[in-house]
Amino acid sequence: MAKGSNTGNRALVPGSEQALDTFKYQVAREVGINQAAIQDGYWGELSSRACGKVGGTMVKRMIQLAEQALAQGQTPPMETGVTGGIAGGTARSR
Repeated sequence: MAKGSNTGNRALVPGSEQALDTFKYQVAREVGINQAAIQDGYWGELSSRACGKVGGTMVKRMIQLAEQALAQGQTPPMETGVTGGIAGGTARSR
Protein backbone atom coordinates (compact mmCIF):
# COMPACT_ATOMS: atom_id res chain seq x y z
CA MET A 1 0.00 0.00 0.00
CA ALA A 2 1.26 3.47 -0.80
CA LYS A 3 2.62 5.60 1.99
CA GLY A 4 -0.08 7.87 3.38
CA SER A 5 -2.90 5.87 1.86
CA ASN A 6 -5.91 5.46 4.09
CA THR A 7 -7.51 2.69 2.06
CA GLY A 8 -7.10 -0.82 3.31
CA ASN A 9 -7.72 -4.32 2.17
CA ARG A 10 -10.91 -4.74 4.13
CA ALA A 11 -14.21 -6.48 3.59
CA LEU A 12 -17.14 -4.18 2.81
CA VAL A 13 -19.61 -6.28 4.78
CA PRO A 14 -18.72 -6.46 8.47
CA GLY A 15 -18.20 -10.02 9.67
CA SER A 16 -17.59 -11.48 6.21
CA GLU A 17 -13.81 -11.71 6.60
CA GLN A 18 -13.82 -15.34 7.74
CA ALA A 19 -16.17 -16.47 4.96
CA LEU A 20 -14.05 -14.69 2.33
CA ASP A 21 -10.88 -16.22 3.72
CA THR A 22 -12.40 -19.71 3.63
CA PHE A 23 -13.59 -19.06 0.08
CA LYS A 24 -10.09 -17.91 -0.92
CA TYR A 25 -8.47 -21.13 0.32
CA GLN A 26 -11.18 -23.25 -1.34
CA VAL A 27 -10.56 -21.52 -4.69
CA ALA A 28 -6.79 -21.87 -4.23
CA ARG A 29 -7.20 -25.65 -3.86
CA GLU A 30 -9.47 -25.81 -6.91
CA VAL A 31 -7.04 -23.94 -9.17
CA GLY A 32 -4.22 -26.24 -8.10
CA ILE A 33 -2.21 -24.16 -5.66
CA ASN A 34 -0.13 -26.32 -3.36
CA GLN A 35 -1.46 -25.74 0.16
CA ALA A 36 2.02 -26.31 1.58
CA ALA A 37 3.11 -23.15 -0.25
CA ILE A 38 0.61 -21.16 1.84
CA GLN A 39 1.75 -21.55 5.41
CA ASP A 40 0.20 -19.58 8.25
CA GLY A 41 -1.61 -17.30 5.82
CA TYR A 42 1.60 -16.14 4.12
CA TRP A 43 1.18 -16.02 0.34
CA GLY A 44 4.54 -14.37 -0.38
CA GLU A 45 6.11 -17.52 -1.79
CA LEU A 46 3.54 -17.66 -4.58
CA SER A 47 3.87 -15.82 -7.87
CA SER A 48 1.72 -12.80 -8.69
CA ARG A 49 0.19 -14.87 -11.46
CA ALA A 50 -0.93 -17.59 -9.02
CA CYS A 51 -2.39 -15.07 -6.57
CA GLY A 52 -4.14 -13.28 -9.42
CA LYS A 53 -5.65 -16.55 -10.58
CA VAL A 54 -7.17 -17.05 -7.12
CA GLY A 55 -8.54 -13.50 -6.93
CA GLY A 56 -9.87 -13.56 -10.48
CA THR A 57 -11.60 -16.88 -9.93
CA MET A 58 -13.17 -15.56 -6.72
CA VAL A 59 -14.59 -12.52 -8.54
CA LYS A 60 -15.85 -14.67 -11.41
CA ARG A 61 -17.69 -16.97 -8.97
CA MET A 62 -19.22 -14.07 -7.04
CA ILE A 63 -20.51 -12.55 -10.30
CA GLN A 64 -21.99 -15.92 -11.31
CA LEU A 65 -23.80 -16.16 -7.96
CA ALA A 66 -25.20 -12.64 -8.33
CA GLU A 67 -26.36 -13.38 -11.89
CA GLN A 68 -28.05 -16.59 -10.76
CA ALA A 69 -29.86 -14.72 -7.99
CA LEU A 70 -31.07 -12.10 -10.47
CA ALA A 71 -32.23 -14.78 -12.93
CA GLN A 72 -34.28 -16.39 -10.13
CA GLY A 73 -35.87 -13.06 -9.23
CA GLN A 74 -33.92 -12.73 -6.00
CA THR A 75 -31.94 -9.76 -4.81
CA PRO A 76 -28.24 -10.64 -4.76
CA PRO A 77 -26.39 -9.96 -1.51
CA MET A 78 -24.73 -6.54 -1.67
CA GLU A 79 -22.87 -4.15 0.55
CA THR A 80 -25.02 -1.39 2.03
CA GLY A 81 -23.31 1.59 0.37
CA VAL A 82 -24.77 0.80 -3.06
CA THR A 83 -28.14 2.16 -4.10
CA GLY A 84 -30.38 0.69 -6.75
CA GLY A 85 -28.97 -2.84 -6.69
CA ILE A 86 -26.70 -4.27 -9.35
CA ALA A 87 -28.90 -3.28 -12.26
CA GLY A 88 -28.00 0.35 -12.83
CA GLY A 89 -27.19 1.44 -9.29
CA THR A 90 -24.43 3.85 -8.49
CA ALA A 91 -21.99 3.58 -5.63
CA ARG A 92 -21.82 6.40 -3.14
CA SER A 93 -18.44 7.65 -2.04
CA ARG A 94 -17.55 6.98 1.55
